[in-house]
Amino acid sequence: MDEFHDSLPDSVARFPAVPVRDVVVFPHTAIRFKIGRKPSVTALTTALERDRLIFLVTQHDPTLEEPTPEQVYRVGTLARITHHLQLADGNIKVQFEGLQRARALRFEEAPGCWMALVERLPVDHEQSPRITALVGRLTGLIDQYVRQSPENPENLHADLRIDDPARLADSVASHLKIAVEEKQKVLETISLADRLARLADIFDIELEKLQMDRAIQGRVKKQMERSHREFYLSEKIKAIHKELGRKDERSEFDELKRRVEAARLPADAREKALSELRRLEQMPLMSAEAAVSRNYLEWLITVPWHERSEENGDLQVAQQTLDADHYGLEKIKDRILEFLAVRQLVKRPPGSILCFVGPPGVGKTSLGKSIAQATGRKFVRLSLGGVRDDAEIRGHRRTYIGSLPGQIIQMMKKAGTINPLMLLDEVDKLTSDYRGDPAAALLEVLDPEQNNAFRDHYLDVEYDLSQVMFVATANVLHTIPPALRDRLEIIRLSGYTEREKLEIARRHLIPKQREKHGLSETQATLTDDALASIIQNYTREAGMRNMERDIAAICRKVARKLLLTPEAERPAYQATITADALPEYLGPARYQPARLKERGEVGVATGLAWTEVGGEVLFVETTLLPGRGQVILTGKLGDVMQESARAAMTYVRARAVELGIAPDFYRRQDVHIHVPEGAIPKDGPSAGITIATALVSALTGIAARQDVAMTGEITLRGKVLPIGGLKEKLLAALRLGVRMVLAPKDNEKDLAEIPAEVRESLDIRFVERMEDVLSLALAESPRARLVDDKAIPDKALTDDLSPIWNTDVTEHLSSVPVE
Repeated sequence: MDEFHDSLPDSVARFPAVPVRDVVVFPHTAIRFKIGRKPSVTALTTALERDRLIFLVTQHDPTLEEPTPEQVYRVGTLARITHHLQLADGNIKVQFEGLQRARALRFEEAPGCWMALVERLPVDHEQSPRITALVGRLTGLIDQYVRQSPENPENLHADLRIDDPARLADSVASHLKIAVEEKQKVLETISLADRLARLADIFDIELEKLQMDRAIQGRVKKQMERSHREFYLSEKIKAIHKELGRKDERSEFDELKRRVEAARLPADAREKALSELRRLEQMPLMSAEAAVSRNYLEWLITVPWHERSEENGDLQVAQQTLDADHYGLEKIKDRILEFLAVRQLVKRPPGSILCFVGPPGVGKTSLGKSIAQATGRKFVRLSLGGVRDDAEIRGHRRTYIGSLPGQIIQMMKKAGTINPLMLLDEVDKLTSDYRGDPAAALLEVLDPEQNNAFRDHYLDVEYDLSQVMFVATANVLHTIPPALRDRLEIIRLSGYTEREKLEIARRHLIPKQREKHGLSETQATLTDDALASIIQNYTREAGMRNMERDIAAICRKVARKLLLTPEAERPAYQATITADALPEYLGPARYQPARLKERGEVGVATGLAWTEVGGEVLFVETTLLPGRGQVILTGKLGDVMQESARAAMTYVRARAVELGIAPDFYRRQDVHIHVPEGAIPKDGPSAGITIATALVSALTGIAARQDVAMTGEITLRGKVLPIGGLKEKLLAALRLGVRMVLAPKDNEKDLAEIPAEVRESLDIRFVERMEDVLSLALAESPRARLVDDKAIPDKALTDDLSPIWNTDVTEHLSSVPVE
């Protein structure tokens, strides 16, 4: 290789090569740019270690990160590295000085970079009259370009002071803003005369472009002046027409007026719209008030005034639709079909606002969608949870910036008809503050006698809501204001029985989740025992929401296993989930089902309670302590429940002799009443007979029956008063495995709403007095045992009190919270 190198001509040598992008380096010019590509950095390092000379050549496509030798030009510039600086990001900032044109004879690959075998091209220093003439022409064109260019290129102006024609040509070509291809052609032009001529032609073209740009700008300026002139004259004409009482018809106003006429607005709304149009004509088109007026007219026109959906009159089709979407709920379905029947007989029946009240997940919202589908109405949903500003209902007045109509009008626009079904979701969660009370604003909306003339603050015209079918949903009733509750037809949705949940899961939830997860019927099968286990051990709710989540979780795991199966075996893949396999999919059981005790205990009675998520079973425990008649209540009991406990205690003291209890038991003994799960707040009067039963059991030493649960309010005279939530409480008793349930006699009328399977599984006894309760709830009659007040009533009670007798009583009582 060294011998070959020695045989090269003096004009040919090897230099490190760097391909550059979007720039052409000329001789006699200085240029700086960053180098970051690894081969370029290696070439730069090689040049610095040698003689600081490097060959710079432009690549054809600037987007290529690693160009090949065929993708760069052959003619480039041999340059010297004058300065370089290592940057923090790894790039190198380098300044080069172009020395001489050169042509790459070939490119060779060196370790980490390119090496180019470069031939230095001759430098043309011709001095002739032709060169002088070309230089004069070029400098004249440059001078014109500098004076006409809006960018004021100072570098070109400085080039006019260069005396050497070759340096002048290269410097001008470097500073001129033209395409890279044009600059490369100038670089490849070796002849000085040809180079000067090419540059002069380029400047001729650039000057023509500048003149064309100036002409276009002039025309644009004239057009803008003409527009301003027309605007000024139109304003003058508008003022003249105003003085003459004439109208200035414009296309925009004509279009708005045409739309107002087509909307067939009521008389007052039409007058309001035309009045707003007249105001808009007097405003500047670009003013803020004009935008507000146009927005108002758009709302007034687009809100439906006459468009209506064709309602479904076929009751059988409606029945099929409701049955297909929901299992059970016969009372609600009957009410919807009754509503449709009345619609067929009366053109404008009196309005009715249904309100579905029930625990979460029982299908209140989805039932509203089914009603809309069954009736053929459009469905819109308005969520009221957390709404605290009455402007959300009535809208803002137009005096406020960014004002809009209320949600009622917005939902009507969304529906596009005057008779949609509007679902007012979570109406029990409305709040109020200093901005107003949205529940009070709903009074007009939901009153059939008033909502035919509902007035939104933004529209400020009467709007008819009487044909809208309103359906509200709520979890509880006590948070709804009485005036609003009075306008609602309450329909309660109780929790589902286990059989109903099983049917709903089989008919609706499983097919729905299979479709969502891309599974076929054979790929994911849940057995009935698996569904029953999910209901009993993994979900404890009145509705179906958590059960649907668990079924979705099973489907996700099945989908994952399916994809991990070899592709050839996937068509035959089958997953059958049984109750034993549930821990693999859902983990260990979340709830242990409550079980009845094997035998009754003294001082423990089983009660039934109602919560927002369904019925629950609670155990009331009573223990006697040495003391002076203090009643200790624990278990986070509310005020009403504490009063029930005191009423039960008064009843027991008043009937002590009849019950076989020492009349002065309270003088020597304290009574501690506790309801387990102390972290959960409890309240309500329905535990009164349960507390009284536990008290009598503890004081007489007679065990309460473990298979009997009860609910009812007690009076001081021993009467049993009615309670609410009977269905939910009976479902809770059925889950526990209770055989007999004691309920107030006045609740016997509610038995018709209890599912047949619940009535058949439970022995439901209705009681009127506390004596009836004790005869059924205790293992034996209290009259059969007379208890001395100084003796311990029973061995079971002795076992309960033995820890207390063996410790200091004062120390023990000091740890018990005093009421």
